[in-house]
Amino acid sequence: MRSYFVAAALFFLAAFQVSAQNGPLRLSLDDAQQMAIERNRTLENASIDVKIAQANKWQAIASMLPQVNANGTYNDMFGYTMNFGGMAIALPSSASLGVTASVALSGAQVLNIAMSKISKQMSDITALQTEQTVASQVKTLYYSALVADQTLDLLRNNLKEVERLYDFSQQSVNVGASEQVSADQLMVQVASAKTAIRNAETSLEMLFNSLRLQLDLDPSVEIVLTDSLDNLLDVDAGLAMMNQQFNLDNNYNYQLLKKNVELARQQVALNKWALAPTVSLAYQYSAKHNFGEGMDMTPPNTMNIMLSVPIFSSFSTTKKIQSAKMSYQKQLNTLAETENSLQIQYRQLCYNLQNAHAKYVDQKQAVEVNKRVFDNIARKYEQGYSSALEMTNASTTLINSQSAYVQAVLEFVNAQIELDNLLNN
Repeated sequence: MRSYFVAAALFFLAAFQVSAQNGPLRLSLDDAQQMAIERNRTLENASIDVKIAQANKWQAIASMLPQVNANGTYNDMFGYTMNFGGMAIALPSSASLGVTASVALSGAQVLNIAMSKISKQMSDITALQTEQTVASQVKTLYYSALVADQTLDLLRNNLKEVERLYDFSQQSVNVGASEQVSADQLMVQVASAKTAIRNAETSLEMLFNSLRLQLDLDPSVEIVLTDSLDNLLDVDAGLAMMNQQFNLDNNYNYQLLKKNVELARQQVALNKWALAPTVSLAYQYSAKHNFGEGMDMTPPNTMNIMLSVPIFSSFSTTKKIQSAKMSYQKQLNTLAETENSLQIQYRQLCYNLQNAHAKYVDQKQAVEVNKRVFDNIARKYEQGYSSALEMTNASTTLINSQSAYVQAVLEFVNAQIELDNLLNN
């Protein structure tokens, strides 16, 4: 009996897991952003670039450390005898072993390490920038889907109201209290509302498909957004960003440009070091064994110290230095231009956000007013004090107002995201 209950429990647990796997994927905004970051292939490539830069840095460091090589040889003269001054000397077979330890030092190696470190830092910044881009794209899609869903709710509510008025008008026509043309006008409005709903549903599905693509999900996965637009749309927090001080050093593009300037400066120094001497040191141990009688003239220990000094390169190195200096100056000019450009961009994005907020407030009030006008005309229409044309015009005005409000919400959200990315909060 006990085994029966255990088997039943396992069966229901398995059934629950299958049901959970086949159910919709419920995502908050934070969940969606985290999933996109974890599964995005572009971000994965950026992470690989960081590892490559780390390996290059250690490769540059290793070039300054001692290098040890070993070699072994075997020589067989096949019993050859050499005649040396009337004396026959047999050349026996032999085996030898050699171990060489060497190290070469120059200022260029030190600079290569510094440049590799800068490249590693640039890869880190690029990875963070890619992560920011992915999170922003997901945020934009998430908000857009919520807005599109809200648009559908508004359109469906309008359709219900227009259908109710159409039914009322048709009943009036049936009893002879109204003309058919009045009902026909409302029927056209019903058809237009249904078309608008279908278009909105198509747009919403496109947004969900884009979100699936960002999250690397199967097209058949159903997504349910658990955050509501009212909870996410923090108007006060968005406006507060305009009062923040813009710190250029927080911006990823500016950070990358500064690293490019550092690389250009190090490149100038690297080309200058081509005029400096290079010191190399090598120690070699050799051991030889003859398989028979023979002379061994190989010294067991040798050491070599070499100083290499460049004397004349037909002005090639000088021209490289001049070219590197000009590239460095170009990077400085680009950095100065970008500083000014980012400051102007900050002012423009603040203005865009302020303008989008004003538009959002105006459109929100317009929706409330047009809704009251529509409800008032609908009541009058039912009482016979307004015409079907007035009813149709009021419905069209309300739909247009709601569409403008939805667009204003999107503009306000996008303005927030763009400013937030620039400030890198």
